[in-house]
Amino acid sequence: MRAVDIIEKTRDQQELTQEEIAFLTTGYLHGEVPDYQMSAWLMAVYFKGLSTTNLMHLVQQMVASGDVLDLSSVHGVVVDKHSTGGVGDKTSLVVSPLVASCGVTIAKMSGRGLGHTGGTIDKLESIPGFQTELTTAQFIAALNHHHVAIVGQTKDLVALDKMLYALRDVTATVPSIPLIAASIMSKKIASGAGTILLDVKVGNGSFMEDLAQAQELATTMVQIGTAMGVETIAELTDMSQPLGQAVGNQLEVQEAMDTLQGVGPSDFTALCLHLATSIVAAAGIAQAKDVVLNAFHSNQAYERFCEFIHYQGGDLAAFAALPPAPVVYQVQAPVTGKVARFQTKDIGRAAMLLGAGRPTKDAVIDMAVGIKVLKKIGDAVQAGDPLFEVHANTARPDVDALLLAAVSIANDAVAPPLFYGVVR
Repeated sequence: MRAVDIIEKTRDQQELTQEEIAFLTTGYLHGEVPDYQMSAWLMAVYFKGLSTTNLMHLVQQMVASGDVLDLSSVHGVVVDKHSTGGVGDKTSLVVSPLVASCGVTIAKMSGRGLGHTGGTIDKLESIPGFQTELTTAQFIAALNHHHVAIVGQTKDLVALDKMLYALRDVTATVPSIPLIAASIMSKKIASGAGTILLDVKVGNGSFMEDLAQAQELATTMVQIGTAMGVETIAELTDMSQPLGQAVGNQLEVQEAMDTLQGVGPSDFTALCLHLATSIVAAAGIAQAKDVVLNAFHSNQAYERFCEFIHYQGGDLAAFAALPPAPVVYQVQAPVTGKVARFQTKDIGRAAMLLGAGRPTKDAVIDMAVGIKVLKKIGDAVQAGDPLFEVHANTARPDVDALLLAAVSIANDAVAPPLFYGVVR
């Protein structure tokens, strides 16, 4: 068997055997298939795709390339949630304790942010003392006692995915739906949950800007999960504007805490309640919506948030005492009208320029800086009204210019829907 023959078959859209997928991936994992041949195969997949069967074989190889978390000693149904990422997406910080307060166990391994999107682990690390690394025993104990834990992905989980992603990143093959789906689902399946909720973002602040592409990705991931014996549900939600107001680590944690106490932005609150209801219903709890609303309005969800943060070493009193960014100022609307559109990725890039995100994997994040987006699409504004609130170390005219270029104001505007549908 030769790698070049497998590349050729993929290029010509011929079905591969399970043995050929195994030969290629195992060979690359162990250094027997060189980067240039794996790069050629990834490019063939980028242009010609993979059959459903071959995609399942690829995911199986990826899952088998590292540790698989055994959560059989966790009581009851274990669920996981994953977002495809966007700007101001701090949803897991609210949904996880909310679901846990309903008696459903949620085990989440999260990543760090890169580029314009933030990472859940980075946000949690803005809380002094919070530990993102737990032993397996500590992780399982947290799940059995508090029904929730959020930790960083272990280095030994899905080793092949790390290698393939590094190669995709430098060969312009990242935006491939089969490869994105395989990357996400291999990590979720290896994380051990029996039910997975996928929050697939749609719009210009996400990787899937087009609804049809987002639906294709959602369908592909649901097919993979189902074939691997894991109940998988995908919700398609809007990312044509930042979620909530806060963009930036410390700011987003505070907004999540405000939301759990009933004073968060309306769009963010609605999304969290919707996703939590989907998870609780999937776990088999009757009248899921009522159960979620009761946990939310009774303060149980916020109490559970405090419990799990404390268990993982976080000090919320110290978080409350953290100083804000040294300079806070507003960027004002230049004209009168209605907010018609955001270039959402540019708002994420503006936050990254301030230091809230990583331009490279080794960059250090400034937890205090960020942006608050004060208007939503469809909102009326007068010239001089504040559009953004910048939290920075010094005034940044370059960031101000980027933010103003990222918003369009017109005579009329229609707010986008928050939800686009569900794939089961």
